[in-house]
Amino acid sequence: MAAAQGWDSAQIYTRSVHSGEELKDDRNQLQQTLFDFIQNFRDDNVFIYREQLRQNIAIGENSLDVSLQDVTSYDEVLAQQLVNHPADILPLFEVAARNSARRIVAAGAAGLDDVPEIQVMLRSNANVVNIRDLGSSQISRLVCVSGIVIGASSLTSKATRVMLQCRNCRHTKVMPVGGGFAGVQIPRVCDREPVANSDRCPLDSFDIVTDKCSFVDQQTLKVQEAPDLIPVGELPRHTVMSADRALTNRVFPGSRVTITGIFTVFQSKSAKNAGAVAIRQPYLRVVGIEIVKSGNSFTKRVFTAQEEQEFVALARAGGIYSKFSSSIAPSIFGNEDIKRAISCLLFGGSKKVLSDGMRLRGDINVLLLGDPGTAKSQLLKFVEKVSPISIYTSGKGSSAAGLTASVIRDPTSREFYLEGGAMVLADGGVVCIDEFDKMRDEDRVAIHEAMEQQTISIAKAGITTILNARSSVLAAANPLFGRYDDTKAAGDNIDFQTTILSRFDMIFVVKDEHNELRDQTIARHVMQVHATRTAAEVEGGELSLETMRHYVTFCKDRCAPRLSAEAAEKLSSFFVAMRAQLWNIERDSAERSVIPITVRQLEAVVRITESLAKMELSSVATIEHVDEAIRLFRMSTMDAVQSGQNDGSTRSDLNAEMRRVEQEVRRRLPIGSQVSVRALKNDFTAQGFSAHSVDRALYLLVRQETLQFKSQRMVVQRIGA
Repeated sequence: MAAAQGWDSAQIYTRSVHSGEELKDDRNQLQQTLFDFIQNFRDDNVFIYREQLRQNIAIGENSLDVSLQDVTSYDEVLAQQLVNHPADILPLFEVAARNSARRIVAAGAAGLDDVPEIQVMLRSNANVVNIRDLGSSQISRLVCVSGIVIGASSLTSKATRVMLQCRNCRHTKVMPVGGGFAGVQIPRVCDREPVANSDRCPLDSFDIVTDKCSFVDQQTLKVQEAPDLIPVGELPRHTVMSADRALTNRVFPGSRVTITGIFTVFQSKSAKNAGAVAIRQPYLRVVGIEIVKSGNSFTKRVFTAQEEQEFVALARAGGIYSKFSSSIAPSIFGNEDIKRAISCLLFGGSKKVLSDGMRLRGDINVLLLGDPGTAKSQLLKFVEKVSPISIYTSGKGSSAAGLTASVIRDPTSREFYLEGGAMVLADGGVVCIDEFDKMRDEDRVAIHEAMEQQTISIAKAGITTILNARSSVLAAANPLFGRYDDTKAAGDNIDFQTTILSRFDMIFVVKDEHNELRDQTIARHVMQVHATRTAAEVEGGELSLETMRHYVTFCKDRCAPRLSAEAAEKLSSFFVAMRAQLWNIERDSAERSVIPITVRQLEAVVRITESLAKMELSSVATIEHVDEAIRLFRMSTMDAVQSGQNDGSTRSDLNAEMRRVEQEVRRRLPIGSQVSVRALKNDFTAQGFSAHSVDRALYLLVRQETLQFKSQRMVVQRIGA
């Protein structure tokens, strides 16, 4: 302890640390203190760092992972100096670790070669700083930041010691190189001792002897702050990081990490900073990486005993399904089934890994397809707020690279590296894509793999890799002609390929139907929202956003339900009946359905069933969960498949009859003439046409601006061809 107190004097931290016997003795004392920490620190009577070093040497890993909390408990003064001056103490720490490794090797197997250098890696979860809060006061200090890796370069070789040789006199000189992005300034003048009767060496006579230099692996990372830490209306901040040796190739784009490093600066070589001598670019020199396990919250959420009891009581009280669904966007009236489907999407099913290594996704994808003004975008915005990990994007402003991943060239090193897109950054969460129909087809095709296999394969610019994209997709789109036309089949209203539609577990057709009673109820609800200004006063008893977010995280971390035998048998029977029903629909319409019913849809119902069980913290999905899952699937996807079907006649017969009515109306009514709607309908029905086909034909002619209703829809007038 006395050695550590002696180290606390300010004059030790000067550039001339190697001058003077007293300072050298203090460094030796500090190095001995660090050596004693590695050898003697124990937890539960286990010398953890001594044993860790022994195991790492045995398997060929030349590293030592040290917790800053352990250093603090061993010597608070030493830990404080390590935080304030990490660049000075870490080299001594590594020398102490190497000396400790020598003792272990000598005790275990005498006669072995000297151990290589040991890299000391630090980790700490205390006082995590946001990337946007890093400032000049933290330069040269040890900081801990959290974020998402959005870019990772390929490995490069960084020199740690440079061997210089004079071209004139063959004098050699070894120069150490700092860590991170630090370089070395090659002297312009040879510093050999002067020799009599010899000429002085010319300027810039030193050459680098590459074979005699020492190198380590280095990787450049780009880390962006977490989506839930970005203030509203602000752009996400990112910072560049430098990792070397054992810390390279540990993370990839999309990884959520907590990084401990030295916040420092370097001189940028870009042209715009050529004349700015006093300006330096900040970066983080990584000394420790902790990967946040792919869970359901950005940071590993630790729940207190009281919170766990509250969540368990909430699940056991009953009615959590209806209570949670009613809490989804309470300011939006109706759409109960859509809100229930969104609740299932937030919880998700159970991920499975088969014996052959195949992975089955547990995330649920939902498509909202409907008329404008039906609150689709508001639902997406709410999901973005309530989901622990979420990214909201619009289809028109999203490209294939922006959704998946892109290959970027570094402007300084001219090397290519990967940057993850929305699907990668939302790994473990929800991607909300609005205006899904406005996306270009080539961009929409890019997310096919991400929606089913939940990976993104990249083979660009010599980079071949696979990124994780384990996220749910909630998409909103409009029909082909803006509004949904009931007289047309689903394929005529939906401008999507079958390949993308089959990847959605539930497809909801949202129609703006004209119903006076419903319109009055919606109007009262909207006025009440505007009058009270808060949705909580409109509908009492729903869960708060924070409670919903934490409950979703708790259920996804603690529960992975499986189907019971009875539930599996009922789902099998439902799939067979569903396929038979689709075959009958396709036979009657004489065309294939644009919305397929395949094994993917069976797995979709399984995921919905598991999510309903997970919502109740039940480890087994029962018949009741299967019944509700089948009902949701029938109200969404099967209802979309059957849209355009009519009772009493097939769609082809109805379309042919409607075309005959249109031709007859155009023949009877010259442009500018008008007739009573009732008389026109009676005339057509007397000729054997159905009233339904007449109504639809008149509706289509009005939409085509051939006819126009007048006198409160009592009279129709021909206005166009």
